[in-house]
Amino acid sequence: MKDKINRRTFNSNLIKGLGGLTLAASVPYACSSAINQKKLGVALVGLGTYSTHLLAPALQQTKHCQLTAIVTGTPEKAEKWSKQYEIPKSDIYNYENFDEIANNPSVDVVYVVLPNAMHADFSIRAAKAGKHVICEKPMAVSVEECEAIIAACETAGVKLGVGYRLHSEPHTQEIKRLVANEVFGKPHFVSAEAAYLSVGNWDQWRFNKDLSGGGALMNMGVYAIQGALYAVGENPIAVTAQEFSTAPDKFKDTDETITAQLEFPGGAVANIFTSHNARADRLYASCEKGWFELDVAYTYGPLHGRTSNGNEISYPHFIQQALQMDDFALHILEGRPNKVPGEMGLRDMKIVKAIYQSIEQRKRIQIDLG
Repeated sequence: MKDKINRRTFNSNLIKGLGGLTLAASVPYACSSAINQKKLGVALVGLGTYSTHLLAPALQQTKHCQLTAIVTGTPEKAEKWSKQYEIPKSDIYNYENFDEIANNPSVDVVYVVLPNAMHADFSIRAAKAGKHVICEKPMAVSVEECEAIIAACETAGVKLGVGYRLHSEPHTQEIKRLVANEVFGKPHFVSAEAAYLSVGNWDQWRFNKDLSGGGALMNMGVYAIQGALYAVGENPIAVTAQEFSTAPDKFKDTDETITAQLEFPGGAVANIFTSHNARADRLYASCEKGWFELDVAYTYGPLHGRTSNGNEISYPHFIQQALQMDDFALHILEGRPNKVPGEMGLRDMKIVKAIYQSIEQRKRIQIDLG
């Protein structure tokens, strides 16, 4: 049965609803009746670095799902993965025969881990094949593509999630708890910084705008946007943004560094910073009665933070991708809330679009999330 979600209501309540989750609910692998149910089969579409080094190993740790199929255009990868993970030849697909996955009962969920410009195509094809969909972030390269993915999943009656791993991560959930309970009062100013220093392979798809849809903003910038929103506890209403480059000879096709000031209806302001040519990984919020921060906020962990009352924000480290995929499996198996629904990816792409518009037009842009 497909989810019935009113998008306008969703956009107005998304952050508060997610922020209201208690920390107890975020404890990894809590007792669940789904433990005794079958594990959901997951097919990874695209066997690049993220699948190879993070998702596949995470699927060896998950409680409610398991790796059962792969999709790749590289025969050498298919052979290696088949041996490493004992995947039968009948469960290995390429990009041409992918649609035949509809006839594979061992696959319940398709996780699309391809370059951004390919997300919509394969997410929609997976939905038409009757499979639940996880689409890696950013959800797509345009608002229209995000809407098309959501529509396809609704039509097919399948579940849709976005690869926002941090919403299943306990440090992040603690930040959302602090905000939802106004432990330090209402936030006034937030700084969200997510960036890394690019070195080496300049031929990778992230530096090809046709494949990536953009540069740093469409990569680490999405984390900065997310951090700003859950640290404020609201959706933004306007943005003023700037772009600059310290290495224009290298960043010819995609944005290197972007800063943006997000305005929120309650009066808070958030400054986001993202770059492919700097190191930054911090989320800080100054509130009415104190402050909180994660000074390792977006990477694969372990994360760490502290607050103005002298407390540390520190929890045992778990593989974030395993927590994420198990949460999505429990959404399917038990009807638990979807922590990262497609509407969240659509919302973020609307914000990304407004940031790019502000840079191009050199003015403040109102953000319409309706």
